Amino acid sequence: MKIEDVQSTSKKQRVASHTHIKGLGLKEDGCAVEVGGGFVGQERAREAAGLVVDLIRSKRMAGRALLLAGAPGTGKTALALGIAQELGSKVPFCPMVGSEVFSSEVKKTEVLMEHLRRAIGLRIREKKEVYEGEVVELAPEETESVSGGYGKAISHVVIGLKTVKGTKQLKLDPSIYDALLKEKVSVGDVIYIEANSGAVKRVGRSDAFASEFDLEAEEYVPVPKGDVHKRKEIVQDVTLHDLDAANAQPQGGQDIMSMMGALLRHKKTEITDKLRQEINKVVNKYIDEGIAELIPGVLFVDEVHMLDIECFTFLNRALESQLAPIVIFATNRGICPIRGTDVLSPHGIPVDLLDRLVIITTLPYTPDEMLKIIAIRAQVEGLTIDEQCLALLGEIAERTSLRHAVQLLTPSSIVAKANGRSNLTKDDIDAVSLLFLDSKASARMLQEHSDKYVSQ
Repeated sequence: MKIEDVQSTSKKQRVASHTHIKGLGLKEDGCAVEVGGGFVGQERAREAAGLVVDLIRSKRMAGRALLLAGAPGTGKTALALGIAQELGSKVPFCPMVGSEVFSSEVKKTEVLMEHLRRAIGLRIREKKEVYEGEVVELAPEETESVSGGYGKAISHVVIGLKTVKGTKQLKLDPSIYDALLKEKVSVGDVIYIEANSGAVKRVGRSDAFASEFDLEAEEYVPVPKGDVHKRKEIVQDVTLHDLDAANAQPQGGQDIMSMMGALLRHKKTEITDKLRQEINKVVNKYIDEGIAELIPGVLFVDEVHMLDIECFTFLNRALESQLAPIVIFATNRGICPIRGTDVLSPHGIPVDLLDRLVIITTLPYTPDEMLKIIAIRAQVEGLTIDEQCLALLGEIAERTSLRHAVQLLTPSSIVAKANGRSNLTKDDIDAVSLLFLDSKASARMLQEHSDKYVSQ
């Protein structure tokens, strides 16, 4: 006899570096809570980020840029993700790293332009005429085939749709009958048909056919209210890059040369500036007519010092464009050369671009704040940790770095489980810290044993 445990179907979320960030942790008046939204400390930076969120929501910050500057491990990426959480899923948030622009297939400026377009949303409101209801009659009408012979062809199909308000009989094109067959529509199903395109969508089975003895795993839906024929407003969210990509793919012919060309074509193709200008014209026309609404999103460029002088020159022009998102840069560099030149500049960014930026600085964490962050991470990872263990991790964070201390949590939990315990103790942390070195200890070892390593 085989007995198996039933696995839970609940979704298990992977714990990542910033899983604990749920927002900026601000009060209604815009003041930062000491511990809130997964953040600890950095009150001034969070309050400044809160103002940026308000500017983005009011659509007064399009084409502006923000720089998050601070030492490594002070929460710059977390701050950008906090802004994304505050804005919600409807506002496009496009993250990238500075080194992503260096591709052998596509130009640097093309990669930047693609990400800029991904960060601009367009909400299209479209009014559609639809027929919806429960199918009460479905009768295809046949005629003699035009090609001759004994075959029959469908001339039209008669369908009866019923709603709570009444019933209507429709005479449909034979192409719609093919769509009905594809959707496997039968009498008793609730469907809707778009009047313009003839698209058919089966919503489900009418709840009038539901019974306690029915063993079919069918979705039962109520009979629609109102008239059979009605107007519906359909809202669709797309980005400008979606429109670019949809229009950039050439519709080749059916001949051998076209098919061979499609096979040999590179997967990544550049979208021309002319095409983008045409799409911008159409978008502006839709906005003027009130069909579409522009939603400037956020482009987050981490490690911005990795961009070179060409990219910075391109960004200067791109930020002045009418259709430009809010750009957030992040860097941990001080005075360093601008990539591609010998010129030294703050954060490795040209001075003319720095003039355009609003700069938010992140400060190093205090020992108390480090303890609170470690406690939050332990809670997110589902670990039980005592005060003594937390104090030891705080000392390690102060001596080495906060990131190193946080990274010791999961290996310590594995050691604790191997020893038959569910909670972490000081001995587990000690055992793991002997196994894994931090960057400072590794550098010290390299200096002490420099003659043992190949240095050139």
